[in-house]
Amino acid sequence: MSLTINAKTYTADSFQSAAVGYIGSVHTVSVKDDVRLSRVVPKPTSTFSGVGRTSAKLTRTLTLTGALTTTWDGILDIQVTIPVGAASADIDSMLNDMGAFLASASFKTHVKGQQITF
Repeated sequence: MSLTINAKTYTADSFQSAAVGYIGSVHTVSVKDDVRLSRVVPKPTSTFSGVGRTSAKLTRTLTLTGALTTTWDGILDIQVTIPVGAASADIDSMLNDMGAFLASASFKTHVKGQQITF
């Protein structure tokens, strides 16, 4: 199994009951280039149908300049919680909005400069 993100292909490498790890083309023993997808199934109660939780985590070893070390891992970890019964269109709308924000100049400024007010 493989997973394509942008133009990079990640190959399934490790399997657990609620998670799959994928490795990218530059992944080695000392260089990380991997994605981990995981899920937590909803746990309903007598008064609430529960929420489904998923996450996607990208880890990549980065080369550093002007730092005390030459390399370190960059990590992007996205957590999603959706209540059981949510409309597919509502979920699509949320994902599309967040995807656009992640690709925006504002979010890049937020990450690179740790700016939280605009």
